[in-house]
Amino acid sequence: MSTATTPSVRSPASSDRSPFISWLAVISIMLGIFSIVTTEILPIGLLTSIGSSFTISDGMAGLMMTMPGFLAAVSAPVVTVATGRIDRRVMLGVFVLLLALANFLAAAASSYWLVLISRVMVGVTIGGFWSIGAGLAGQLVPAKSVGRATSVIFSAVPLGSVLGVPLGTFIGDIAGWRTAFLVMGGFTLAVLVLLLAVVPPLPSDQATRLHVLGSTLRRTNTRFALVMTFLVVLAHFGTYTYITPFLEQITHAGSGLITVYLLVYGAAGIAGNFLGGSTVGLFPRSTFATAAALIAASTLLLPVLGRSDAGAVALLVLWGVAYGAVPVCSQAWFSRAADSPEASSVLFTASFQATISLGALAGGAVLDRSSPSTVMVLGGLAAVFVILVAWVHRAGRFT
Repeated sequence: MSTATTPSVRSPASSDRSPFISWLAVISIMLGIFSIVTTEILPIGLLTSIGSSFTISDGMAGLMMTMPGFLAAVSAPVVTVATGRIDRRVMLGVFVLLLALANFLAAAASSYWLVLISRVMVGVTIGGFWSIGAGLAGQLVPAKSVGRATSVIFSAVPLGSVLGVPLGTFIGDIAGWRTAFLVMGGFTLAVLVLLLAVVPPLPSDQATRLHVLGSTLRRTNTRFALVMTFLVVLAHFGTYTYITPFLEQITHAGSGLITVYLLVYGAAGIAGNFLGGSTVGLFPRSTFATAAALIAASTLLLPVLGRSDAGAVALLVLWGVAYGAVPVCSQAWFSRAADSPEASSVLFTASFQATISLGALAGGAVLDRSSPSTVMVLGGLAAVFVILVAWVHRAGRFT
């Protein structure tokens, strides 16, 4: 592997730091990503209440999901390349502080455009923190523990769904959506203190350059990962962003019951994360395709079976298990295609976040012109295409 294309980060020898402190550093990165994931998708549970506060439609309120994704897609490569020589610990701290300020701004916003500005700040944080933090496990723990540390870091994604969003929705129901963002801002500041206390200095020997990203993009496995990620994330966030309006209008569930439903979905997502992580190494393409097939089945059946509470819960469990495996599958394919861990993290973050925005934007446009059921059906059809792409790749016809 050429050193010209592989960025590295100097870290203290593992013998210089106790295992306890090393694992605290891993947990601080996980909590940082948990704060990011929760902040990013928190509007899903608060969508209708925020929209009613500013007298805007559910589709317009969906811009809160669109803005962070687009900004993250841009900031992931730009910030990573521009700050490649700066101590990664310093950059992680800057991004967590920016996230806390974004939450406080949303809580105090007097108009919807201020909320959108806060979401821009969230997007920059996502792009920068994810690109740097997702590949740091090898710099924090001994080599034999890197796999386990990486799993801990990525567990923040389903945990954001199982704990963050339902808890934020519950707080919003009890004390208002502004309080939910205020609490999230306080929690993020606590994460910042922990991160600065336990993460060691991580000066970078080499910066990730644009030509490294370019060479990775030219590989077939990278293009496959991009297409699969685009389609499955488009299907998921084009529908899940508007699950609250669906449960309110089609299932006729109350706000308290919706919180429980989101909690059940998140718990299923944790199970899916570990199931996907255990099988993607042996069957990477099949695991990805299976997750997409389950998302397709869940969203296509929701307009029919989701009219009852039992049907809605059953399909949300299936959906949660399926989507829980998606980030693991996507990251695995990008890692297979890249020599540089940071480069693979940049491409994973940029593609994932850009598609979150497109999905939320497309779903919002459909919702404002039709119904939540139509949104679910169109998202399910998008997920069906993932299976076709996986078959083409398996047949060796993917270029």
